[in-house]
Amino acid sequence: MNRFENDLEGSSASESMRQPLEDYIASISDLLSHELETILPATWTVPENLQQAMKYSLMAGGKRLRPLLVIAACESLGGSREAALPVAAAIEMVHTYSLIHDDLPAMDNDDYRRGKLTNHKVFGEASAILAGDALLTHAFYSVVQASRKFGIPAENVLSIVEDLAEMAGPRGMVGGQIADMEGEQGLTDLAQLKYIHLHKTGDLIIFSLLAGGRIAGATEKQLEALRDFGTSIGLAFQIQDDILDLVGDEGKLGKKTGSDIKQQKVTYPYFIGLEESRAEVKQLTEAARNAVLNGGFYDNQRLLEIADYLMARDH
Repeated sequence: MNRFENDLEGSSASESMRQPLEDYIASISDLLSHELETILPATWTVPENLQQAMKYSLMAGGKRLRPLLVIAACESLGGSREAALPVAAAIEMVHTYSLIHDDLPAMDNDDYRRGKLTNHKVFGEASAILAGDALLTHAFYSVVQASRKFGIPAENVLSIVEDLAEMAGPRGMVGGQIADMEGEQGLTDLAQLKYIHLHKTGDLIIFSLLAGGRIAGATEKQLEALRDFGTSIGLAFQIQDDILDLVGDEGKLGKKTGSDIKQQKVTYPYFIGLEESRAEVKQLTEAARNAVLNGGFYDNQRLLEIADYLMARDH
């Protein structure tokens, strides 16, 4: 039995609770990496350059926060980690596609991502665009495998597909991205910035939690608790990013601090100040914890730990 099979066999919520949070996060990251290495069926004929461009960004590391939330939400309701993995991989594909496209010259025009040359710098703009397109569309194929391979009811998987189309699309992440681009012309109030944070970042976090819940067969009450939890930690996560851009450790962040100021980006600290921003993160984290505590979960401890971890993170 290999390492990954051992991890899958011990994937019950009660066993995961025996791991410290950092070890739990690392074990999920390892499982996800193994899953992402084999996302394309061996029987498919896919151009080699496209495969390389997709994997270049997909395997570049990162926080893997969204897949972590899929699995943690699923396990909080007694669901199967193995069945959640294809959906965890799917959300990482969507997140990665968005980063590839964000880095393009027509968007943020970045040369580096996570300390490596951006996709278009290695493979060219056309291949980078197509690699992003391929990751987005393949994500939906991966979601369906939760039903095909692991017997998750088709109705649940259909709801996951519907959520992903909504939250990654014009009402969700893409809407948030274009609002962010337009905001570079000059944001005038906090409500506009909150809209950007809730959709550009928050919607995929909410999706991840709902998807994990649906894999586990969550009730409507539990899904609503996961939505509330995700809304609060998604906004807190982005405000914490705004704070870290001002006071974070460049060595841990892997990028220069003060970039928001240099790019004249309007952030939460700009509107309400650094200490008020910290207080907002604390308040949102408490709201997230309350949503989980009152949500009727089989085992809520891991989600509570993740909320505290995100509030305290320094990179």
